[in-house]
Amino acid sequence: MIRNLTGLLAPAGDRARLSILILHRVSPQADPLFPGEMHARSFDAMLRWVKDWYTVLPLPEAVERLRAGTLPARALAITFDDGYEDNHSVALPILKQHGLSATFFVATDFLNGGRMWNDSLIEAMRTTPGGELDLGQWGRYRLDDAASRSRAAVALISRIKYLEPPARQAAVEEVAQRSRATLPLKLMMTDAQVGDLHRQGMTVGAHTCSHPILARLDDAAARDEIARGRAALEAMTSARVGLFAYPNGKPGEDYLSQHVAMVRELGFDAAVSTAWGASVQGDDPYQLRRFTPWDRSRLKFGLRMLRNLAKPAPTPLMAA
Repeated sequence: MIRNLTGLLAPAGDRARLSILILHRVSPQADPLFPGEMHARSFDAMLRWVKDWYTVLPLPEAVERLRAGTLPARALAITFDDGYEDNHSVALPILKQHGLSATFFVATDFLNGGRMWNDSLIEAMRTTPGGELDLGQWGRYRLDDAASRSRAAVALISRIKYLEPPARQAAVEEVAQRSRATLPLKLMMTDAQVGDLHRQGMTVGAHTCSHPILARLDDAAARDEIARGRAALEAMTSARVGLFAYPNGKPGEDYLSQHVAMVRELGFDAAVSTAWGASVQGDDPYQLRRFTPWDRSRLKFGLRMLRNLAKPAPTPLMAA
């Protein structure tokens, strides 16, 4: 049923609709703090479902065929953001078992032992001693179990997320110091692992250097983040990097029209946002939409994908 309905909503040719999945981590086992997040077994199941229902394409091919009006029916591409180590050690082998390809958008400053700021907060709440935790201006939290640690991490991320980058980093360091946490050094890939993704047939895309909210930077700094991140990845892969993902990716909030123009002027082939929906021929290729259902049952996942496809033909996200 789902396959047939998907074919009706996403036919071949110039009326095609391209679904792009967005993922981040695929942990080896379920995470006690975030049990609903993707792990090896749920990722394997999800790939089985999408193989049954969709024609899975590498994103560069899907972008080109969307432009040309030659997409197959039920077209779908898979993407990952940020550059987590488990993308290489866990997700890559499962993708290869299924004969599928994905695009990995990598923020380069965190490779080789770094951590993204939000992961520093999560890991601080994971490893700090239990009981009452006083984080000064960032709040007071009771950490009695995995659920309370998860709530604390989510609250801290929400409070700190939109600070200017220097203030955000200072806040993260203050939380880590006050929590007396031991933070891991191997959350993100190494340069060699990024290069290996390319050698094994995956696509590597740019995602800036430090994953800033581009809308909070001046234009020169934003352009530098985009260009330097790409150059670093091209050095790692010895290949051209043609795709870009906006950090956080909400149009009009996390990136603005001038950032779309920058990506185009820098010669990228296409870029992806985090706006929900499916993309159609004639959409701005520098603002492609992405969506992934959060459901963990086959039927609910399939139905939510159908609802995402069934949205009216999207209007442009913003003019560049």
